[in-house]
Amino acid sequence: MEIKSAKFVISNTDIRKCPAGTMPEYAFIGRSNVGKSSLINMLTNHKGLAMTSQKPGKTQLINHFIINDKWYLVDLPGYGYAQRGKSGRENIRKIIENYILEREQLTNLFVLIDCRHEPQKIDLEFMEWLGENNIPFSIIFTKTDKIGKNKLSENLEIYRNKMFETWEELPPMLISSSEKKEGREEILQYIEDINHALRTN
Repeated sequence: MEIKSAKFVISNTDIRKCPAGTMPEYAFIGRSNVGKSSLINMLTNHKGLAMTSQKPGKTQLINHFIINDKWYLVDLPGYGYAQRGKSGRENIRKIIENYILEREQLTNLFVLIDCRHEPQKIDLEFMEWLGENNIPFSIIFTKTDKIGKNKLSENLEIYRNKMFETWEELPPMLISSSEKKEGREEILQYIEDINHALRTN
């Protein structure tokens, strides 16, 4: 898929204010500082589309971007940022849950995982919650340029084995490096394949 246009549409905390219509939406979520904004900018080839920050917890709104005037890319707040405080975390949790559970246009949720770390309880529990609620999702392992290929393969195998403890079938898994633009074609092709399937059904 070629990205010909990527435009910001709206930011809000209320899904009732999200764009109307039936265009498919592909949302991106992950723990704070997982590289979400960098990945979005890399995918769209638009350096300043999503705001990147060294400070975790920057995204606190549902951000819609329209891609090629055909589908929406949605940047969701990161979860599990401890320094937000209890009430702040609760507000973010409600924003995330309302969008994921109630937004009919949500076609696929990409859960971003930092490939350098061992499986984290917060990520595993979040994905189990998605499974329990029948939310279609895929995993994107980020920051693959930060570790060697052997270590990456080892870490992915550890992750698969950990998930197989509770999952009969694993979600699709993709890998990416925003720095080296790795995984861009595969992720965009994945989205294009789903869009094509939607059009032909």
